[in-house]
Amino acid sequence: MPKKCFSDVDEGSRTSSSLRRVLIGAVVLAALTAIAGLLAFLTRQESPAAAKDSASAAPSPASPSPQTPSDGDESVTPPSTSDPITFAKAATKALWTYDTRSSSQEKHLADLKRWMTDERKYADWKSIADQVPSAVLWARMRDNHQHASATVGEGHFPQAFKSALAADPGSITDAYVYAVTVSGKQSISWKDSGTGAEARSTTLAVQCRPQQACALVGVLPSVAP
Repeated sequence: MPKKCFSDVDEGSRTSSSLRRVLIGAVVLAALTAIAGLLAFLTRQESPAAAKDSASAAPSPASPSPQTPSDGDESVTPPSTSDPITFAKAATKALWTYDTRSSSQEKHLADLKRWMTDERKYADWKSIADQVPSAVLWARMRDNHQHASATVGEGHFPQAFKSALAADPGSITDAYVYAVTVSGKQSISWKDSGTGAEARSTTLAVQCRPQQACALVGVLPSVAP
């Protein structure tokens, strides 16, 4: 297992209040009350967002065609795709991948910001920034030569989102925000041949408007099954 003192910051404790800014209709709210994390994310006071029922209800998927990364790392540049699951899996890899030996904390944050939607009323940048160690911790990790890679496996739409959209199929057409749960493994290495790996899961909010490439909205405070 990775050294705990140098692990990624606690996702749940620091994002629980950051994702309370997306409003959905009363029908969708009722459908999501059983999952506290999703409810926290979907109670914003600005514009409706809702669940996705199935891949057939998604925007017409386009074959992912990743742009050429500026620095040779495919985890840095968002893929140009209209498929929420494809995008969420790529975004998850970016969130779980870092290298303190060659990148500063500031640059790492700048790389992640490129994944965000430019619609301010939906973008929850704090929930993304909270996944990154503080500048002080990053410096300690750099002293330890810590770096991490990620292997992303399965991605799916949580059951609560599928149920919510089934109850109100038109609710998705306001914000086109989808929840996607992704599972995989993060491998961490540090100096003196130290290594560790752990299975991880996360639920992301992804915006995929028709005829537009998907963009990241935020990270939910808890994993939705």
